[in-house]
Amino acid sequence: MRKRTSVIKKFQSTWKKLHLTQVSILLASTLVLAFLSFVYFSYKDADISALEAGLAQSTVIYDADGEVASKISANKNEGISIDQIPDHMKNAVIAIEDHRFYDHGGIDLKGIGRAFYTNLKAGGIVEGGSTLTQQLTKNALLSAEKTYKRKLEEFFLALEIEKEYSKDEILQMYLNQVYFGEGAWGIKRAAMKYYAKDVEDLSISEAALLAGLVKAPSAINPYQNKEKAIERRNLVLDRMKEYSFISEKEWEKAKNEKLVFEDGGGDPLKGKYPYYVDVVLEEAINKYNISLDDLLSNGYQIYTELDQDMQGSVEETYKNDQLFPKGTGDQPVQSGAILLDPQNGGIRALAGGRGEHTLLGHNRAVHKVGQPGSTMKPIVPYTAALESGWEIKDELKDERMTFGKDYEPNNYNGQFRGNVPMYEAVKDSLNVPAVWLLDEIGVEKGVDAAKRFGIPEAAINQNLALALGGTNEGVSPLTMAQAYAVFANGGERPEAHSITKIVDKDGETVAEWKGENTRVISKDVADKVTTMLLGVVQHGTGKAAQIPGRDVAGTTG
Repeated sequence: MRKRTSVIKKFQSTWKKLHLTQVSILLASTLVLAFLSFVYFSYKDADISALEAGLAQSTVIYDADGEVASKISANKNEGISIDQIPDHMKNAVIAIEDHRFYDHGGIDLKGIGRAFYTNLKAGGIVEGGSTLTQQLTKNALLSAEKTYKRKLEEFFLALEIEKEYSKDEILQMYLNQVYFGEGAWGIKRAAMKYYAKDVEDLSISEAALLAGLVKAPSAINPYQNKEKAIERRNLVLDRMKEYSFISEKEWEKAKNEKLVFEDGGGDPLKGKYPYYVDVVLEEAINKYNISLDDLLSNGYQIYTELDQDMQGSVEETYKNDQLFPKGTGDQPVQSGAILLDPQNGGIRALAGGRGEHTLLGHNRAVHKVGQPGSTMKPIVPYTAALESGWEIKDELKDERMTFGKDYEPNNYNGQFRGNVPMYEAVKDSLNVPAVWLLDEIGVEKGVDAAKRFGIPEAAINQNLALALGGTNEGVSPLTMAQAYAVFANGGERPEAHSITKIVDKDGETVAEWKGENTRVISKDVADKVTTMLLGVVQHGTGKAAQIPGRDVAGTTG
């Protein structure tokens, strides 16, 4: 009886322990599931938009002849479309990093199990289980800390990425953001850094070596350890053959290919002609309503009026300190210049300043810089006077006089000639005859002319100082170049512009220039003013602007 009681008690004790173990396991499982659910719901709506930097592509600027002139991008790495990456480059990375990439949903449970078993057998970590999606998550969205929390974040974010993006988009983002060593972020820069080639020109062997660098770019750097790099390349080629990405013949040829490494540096077109590019960006933003973010990342093709020979000459001129007076301290004397086609208003070249350039900073070619001074005289009062019936040979008064209560203009040399013909007053840029003439024809006619020539209304004052370029606010060289185009274009004012067409990355034209010229004055008046401006350069204050063998018309101010 006692024996039976002992057995029962023992059974009860065992059952109690078993029950407690089951409860503990159930409780632990519940807690784990609760924790995983909490983490999942914490990250299922996480912001993964930062990944789209890997989808970003440079915007390309074309000149007037359709030649590539410059590139702009917001990223340290220049994005490239997945369509521009050869299959063997994509397959090389997939083979060595994640051969089941197209079969899993962001997390490869088979891969994790295989890596665990391999590492257990080896007695250390020799194989990782992270998918390309997880690697992208880690590189683009998470910190480098090695904690269980970060691993869980990576796990669930990878699942969200797979729901949001296609496999090709994920692979494009990965290849555009992964580090290949030697400062080369992204496959485009890597191809240039190691082979001085475009990505589409990479051979299977070259692609395999680049794919091999991803694991440890510093340790396998071919510039530092070529043997190790080749050894890694061969492993990638073996995997490519194993997973049927390449044939036996291709594998053999690639293994025997002798690799030649050449640092092609950065893209020489990136950041070229910065002040002109600023004008293009501003025009695309303000006229065609394309955001700066889109312009810096969405791979637009922008066709412009740029003349690269002219632009290069202008930039070289502005680098020559000998051509400019010395500034104060470290600050250079500033200047802006613009070359405008008078027939269609196309901006051919410009210089926005001297010294360091700031993206979309103050551009002295197109932004307000100061009063126009004597460059206003041909417009106000001379054009207005010619329209009122005056002739270029008519005599104007040039003597000391006061207008109104206290306005007493003076000539730059303090001398007066009595009476001078209009063309001579223009040639020598005399002040008093210009003010006297505006007073004779009436300020309102000068104001009207200034408006028609495109001088901003906010800048136009309503008094005689307008004859000498005394404005309420500064104007830009662009404003004055557009105004002077009227004389060169037979009396019609073109609308200044840099962009002729914008094409998006899908090849669709999203904007196109359709400007028209505006009749401002008659051809007869334009010709008469041009005749006087020819005299300025041939015999007057603008003689330094003469070009042998060419007729040049202009004025100083």
